[in-house]
Amino acid sequence: MAILLFATAGYLLGSISFAVLVSRGFGLPDPRTYGSGNPGATNVLRSGRKAAAFLTVVGDTVKGWLAVFLAQRFAAPEAVDVAAAATAVAVVIGHMYPLFFRFEGGKGVATALGALLAINYYLAAGAAATWLIIAAFFRISSLAALVSAVFAPFFCFLLYGVHVYTYAVGVVSLLLVFRHRSNIRNLLAGNEGTIGRQESPTGGQDPERSARG
Repeated sequence: MAILLFATAGYLLGSISFAVLVSRGFGLPDPRTYGSGNPGATNVLRSGRKAAAFLTVVGDTVKGWLAVFLAQRFAAPEAVDVAAAATAVAVVIGHMYPLFFRFEGGKGVATALGALLAINYYLAAGAAATWLIIAAFFRISSLAALVSAVFAPFFCFLLYGVHVYTYAVGVVSLLLVFRHRSNIRNLLAGNEGTIGRQESPTGGQDPERSARG
């Protein structure tokens, strides 16, 4: 029962959409209405407000970390790993399908990174380094996220072996790949957007949003 409570709390915390809240604070359009239609930092950056995108990343990362940290801090010692693992999955699901925003959420990259950070600093560092390397070479955020998602369970296995954390990270990775399915189609078609591409919030619909449907 306690594990379910921690997971539920993680889902509710994940349901706080910082992309939407930060955009409102900056007087920007709802990020679900322009660009890719995704309420995440990459899409907020298309508004041209780097500060808003930065705060979105920070907020989404912190909520992922906080949810898992609270489970680690307050769960019973014999259940702490399972509670933290379940909460890590739940907070990412909350971000992707937020209760407070009609289940229209983001793709979960920053929130997943925050959850990994709470599980193990080295695990988060490995995933972040993978993202940075791929992003630096290809300038495509979604590709960097997908490669990081694929490698994260491998990094976790190196740290923990066959462990509940490894299973949880594997589930989170599958969720990330699933939420990036439209990006995968765009990557295969060669029309995925690059990092830093600014798009007017009132402008036309980009290929990613069209593929999303």
